[in-house]
Amino acid sequence: MKQVDDFARDRDNLLFDPRVRTALTGFAADGDLGVLEAAAAIRAAARGLDKLRSAGTDSRGLSPGALDILIRLAGTGTGVSIKDLAASAGVSSRNVTGLVDTLERGGLAERVPAPEDRRSVLARITPAGRTWLDEFRRPSRLAMAEVFRDFTPAETALVRHLCLRVVENQDRLARYLEERS
Repeated sequence: MKQVDDFARDRDNLLFDPRVRTALTGFAADGDLGVLEAAAAIRAAARGLDKLRSAGTDSRGLSPGALDILIRLAGTGTGVSIKDLAASAGVSSRNVTGLVDTLERGGLAERVPAPEDRRSVLARITPAGRTWLDEFRRPSRLAMAEVFRDFTPAETALVRHLCLRVVENQDRLARYLEERS
């Protein structure tokens, strides 16, 4: 993982990674490193958060993907379909089926008939799943408080906003590329 000492500050007192800047200098068109450095910073932050999340979930017997599904199930009352879980998580129904299988084996989730259509099945969190999440919540909050230490509420909102703008632009680009192929 990168160390604080790995970073420098530019003339606007903003952080940058000199090694990334050096590596990208020859690659950037017209010397415009801004977007390339921003993409590299997002990747580095995402990798760091993924490592932190993996360490927290692995020590408790769940993968980050299973944790994501368990959190989504906790936000539902009577349950949610695999298809809807997949759509909200941005993954395939097949992937979610496997994650629900894992949660079910651990007693953290269960499949139940849909009230409006008994042929359909919903996944829902169990009381043991709620307990697991409650026990995970405190160390997770402490870790996130440390990750975002010294950020103001406005800064955390701005980070969220900017990252989601990147996601919107990625989706727009993916649709454009699909249309062209």
